[in-house]
Amino acid sequence: MAGFTARCLCGDITLESTSDPSFQANCHCDDCRRAGGGVYASLVMVPAEALSVTLGTPASFSHESDRGSTMTKYFCAKCGSQMFGANSGTPERRAVRVGVIDDASWFKPMANVFAKRKLPSTIMDEDAKAFDEMPS
Repeated sequence: MAGFTARCLCGDITLESTSDPSFQANCHCDDCRRAGGGVYASLVMVPAEALSVTLGTPASFSHESDRGSTMTKYFCAKCGSQMFGANSGTPERRAVRVGVIDDASWFKPMANVFAKRKLPSTIMDEDAKAFDEMPS
């Protein structure tokens, strides 16, 4: 694999990463559940300079994380698809939502983060590491 492409549900926003992910994870934090409407968020981390918006202009929403950094979520204002996120604490990387990647058949989470917040009915891959919080 040499990078990937992604698009929102309506196709108004498209992304391209020229880099393969450096980290793949499922996040069980309350913010990811609320933002995406699922029991957890599947995310891949890529260098910020490797990710570009190739079509459209995403809308954004910023909020403070439990560690005090600013989290910014980028999404399509037309269809609502959450595309990627940025964290002021790690400005060198972006977190892309796996659900918008055109072919994510390669996705295999390396970890479950905020595992202490997972819903009791959520099954986690026992081969993936589990962290109670986001590892530094």
